[in-house]
Amino acid sequence: MKNKSCFLGVSAWAQRGLLAAALVSGGVSLTACAPLVVGAALGTTVMVASDRRTSGTQLEDQNIELKAAARIRERYLDSVRVTVTSYNRVVLISGEVPAESVRAGVVDIVSKVENVKGWHNELAVATSPSLTQRSGDSLVTARVKSAFVDAQDLSANAIKVVTDRGIVYLMGRLTPREINRATEIARSINGVRQVVRLFETISEDDLRRLQAENAPAQVRDGGDAKR
Repeated sequence: MKNKSCFLGVSAWAQRGLLAAALVSGGVSLTACAPLVVGAALGTTVMVASDRRTSGTQLEDQNIELKAAARIRERYLDSVRVTVTSYNRVVLISGEVPAESVRAGVVDIVSKVENVKGWHNELAVATSPSLTQRSGDSLVTARVKSAFVDAQDLSANAIKVVTDRGIVYLMGRLTPREINRATEIARSINGVRQVVRLFETISEDDLRRLQAENAPAQVRDGGDAKR
């Protein structure tokens, strides 16, 4: 069930737009134009309440992104465009670097950050895309997340979306049923060239347990006190 408590008095169309905007996050990005951008949605009530990571793991992921970004910038300054996205301590490294040696160096930096347990190296040895291309990637991410919000059989907050050069990377803890559904939706979005699935697979029993743990506490009126 979608949490509508944050959008009381807002039209259904506006609700989708607000939630989609709140969901557009994706790690830490280092570029010459935007030195350090951290997704704000991680700290929102909606995100924390339905995220399938513990609050401690969410904090660790945020720290991993910040530490990796700072160390990459310290070594390479503005010569690279790298996005670091951590989910459940597994890191997606995407973007562009000028040489294969730099690509290896960035991976080495990320691998040595505290609490990182794995990584996916999706860095390209290429020139950085234009501002128009980067804006197009941001639009694709917004479209994919909005489609996830509209889907009745998915929890949009459980899926992290990163788009780079038209390639959509999907992260999260999902059941096989949810993975197939999310992939189907992402592939249908205009502007998506490829979908790369980086999910951690859980069972339907795991999902039910997580949903029970995240269910809101019941509130009961105890009535007047006895005198």
